[in-house]
Amino acid sequence: MDFIKNIIGEELKLFEKKFAEAVKSETRLLDTIMKYIIKRKGKQLRPMFVFLSAKLHGEINESTYRAAALVELLHTATLVHDDVVDDSFERRGFFSINALWNKKIAVLVGDYLLSKGLLLATTNNDFRHLHLLSDAVKQMSEGELLQLQKTRKLNLDEAVYFEIIRNKTASLLSSACAAGAYSSSKNETLTSQMKIFGEKVGIAFQIKDDLFDYGTDDIGKPTGNDIKEKKLTLPLIYTLNKVSPAVKRKIVYIVKNENKDPQKVKFVIDTVAETGGIIYATEKMNKYRDDALEILNGFTESPVRKGLEELVRYTTDRKY
Repeated sequence: MDFIKNIIGEELKLFEKKFAEAVKSETRLLDTIMKYIIKRKGKQLRPMFVFLSAKLHGEINESTYRAAALVELLHTATLVHDDVVDDSFERRGFFSINALWNKKIAVLVGDYLLSKGLLLATTNNDFRHLHLLSDAVKQMSEGELLQLQKTRKLNLDEAVYFEIIRNKTASLLSSACAAGAYSSSKNETLTSQMKIFGEKVGIAFQIKDDLFDYGTDDIGKPTGNDIKEKKLTLPLIYTLNKVSPAVKRKIVYIVKNENKDPQKVKFVIDTVAETGGIIYATEKMNKYRDDALEILNGFTESPVRKGLEELVRYTTDRKY
């Protein structure tokens, strides 16, 4: 990540100031919450993808900063709303907005962030950015609803799983790369290529998240959370298709009815490992990563391209 900071470090510092300005509010409570959100922001992967995608095809400009801010505003809004939906009181080691204040305030804060994103785009006539990111928000909502629908019956197959993560996770990263490329090039062909590139990376990113739940890396948090939430991820879907009918029934029963029992959850995790579910998911993740790198290799070699390659590899090699 140090190499990437050398390429866009100054841009990221300036972005932090611009983002803080973009979320300011005259309402005291809102401004307090915005400062709290800024303080607990994550690794800023999506803005990094925006800036590197822009720099790969031209010069970073004010439109690029607005694209990055729009991506971060929409992403943050969806996280705030997700915590309400999931009744989650913690995110990235910090209390969630609904934990510190309440659900009503959290929903309104998410709405405020969405509105700030819309105003940022429309005030500056960034209609292509708005189109790309609005489509991503639509897909994210569809992905979440599809996952909720399928979780009830636990009848998820691999094709539906990929549809869910393509919509729920990959769409935002895909739009971030596309908006970055468009901001510096105004070239629709390059924008489309970077959109596909971002989708591949986003899918690999989500599979990596799914693998964390099976303890493939020590990330300092308990495994089995997806099982407790009745989420069928790729390692488990593969396993359910490989085990005997009796073992499949047992696993489905545990996920539905005994998902809070540590020993039962451990049985599911162990069965996934023994059946090859973790190896299978890792191979799929690496295939999407390699497909993304192949798209990048079609562009002229440069430090910026190398930075994007490093960021792609980080999504699959990260430890948390």
